[in-house]
Amino acid sequence: MEDIDIARNTELEKITEIGKKLNISEDDLECYGKYKAKISNSVYQKLKNRKNGKLILVTAINPTPLGEGKTTVSIAIADGFSKIGKKSILALREPSLGPVFGIKGGATGGGHVQVAPMEDINLHFTGDIHAMTSANNLLSSIIDNHIYFGNELDIQEITWKRCVDLNDRQLRIVNTGLSGEKNIVPRNDGFDITVASEIMAILCLAENIDDLKQKLGNIIIGYNSKKEPVYAKDLKAEGAMTVLLKDAIKPNLVQTLEHTPAIIHGGPFANIAHGCNSIIATKMARKLADYVITEAGFGADLGAEKFLDIKCRKADIKPDAVVIVATIKALKYHGGIEKDKIQEENIERIKKWNEQSI
Repeated sequence: MEDIDIARNTELEKITEIGKKLNISEDDLECYGKYKAKISNSVYQKLKNRKNGKLILVTAINPTPLGEGKTTVSIAIADGFSKIGKKSILALREPSLGPVFGIKGGATGGGHVQVAPMEDINLHFTGDIHAMTSANNLLSSIIDNHIYFGNELDIQEITWKRCVDLNDRQLRIVNTGLSGEKNIVPRNDGFDITVASEIMAILCLAENIDDLKQKLGNIIIGYNSKKEPVYAKDLKAEGAMTVLLKDAIKPNLVQTLEHTPAIIHGGPFANIAHGCNSIIATKMARKLADYVITEAGFGADLGAEKFLDIKCRKADIKPDAVVIVATIKALKYHGGIEKDKIQEENIERIKKWNEQSI
């Protein structure tokens, strides 16, 4: 049976019931249908004196293009704790449409080990990434609008890019401002994928909405003729950007197929940012359950390293345990097997990888 069939044949609990397992009242949930909800940021303030739960980080050896199953292992651990009567919760990243529609596919686990509703989470979910795209591109439009109306800040070099949450390589470098309108200055621009944007990284490192606004204001958008940095706050853009992100900053609550609570919030790529879910979500999760299972993107030498060096330092947290996922397919891949032959048995390539690693 396919993953999607397993997910669709599983009867989910209403999200308000999942909230009750965490002692979250309906008044503190903003429901997006029956099975998704935003958690009010006031929940953390209500629970700030509660003892923190144990934090378990899931990472992996060097990944393959097919993924290593960190999310599946994370879900399985959370379900396992729940099965033996422990109060557990997941704190994971939101999937990007780029990988979802690429080789890697969705990011909600597989088989009977999934977070749900799978299609919603993998697609538009609660609109967080759309909001980040809008905030990012609003800043771009404000920059060009400022230049159009006289360029009082003397912006001469623009380092800020637009973004879209798709793998659209054709837009990585584009010529803009070709309309011929008076005062419009043609220039080279480009689009990043939204989850690789500074907006995504900032939202996931923000402690609250005031901190978010301050960090947005400190974005460097370019330089003036004296090579001095120009900030988003110089354009007075941070307030409008924050308004667009007022809901996106709230963590999302869903569930596993075993009805274990899961917070899925934020999704920066580990190769461009810190590769972890939001600080707000992790801190809230530690107040809601005795065991919090989270993951870091890519392998231990990238995602886990950034988790420890960036997120832990910024949030003043540390994992109580670390789980490293090591799969046979990854050992074969790093031993030199082509991607389309990974499913074939090849003990010699596993031995070769082991010899290379010693």
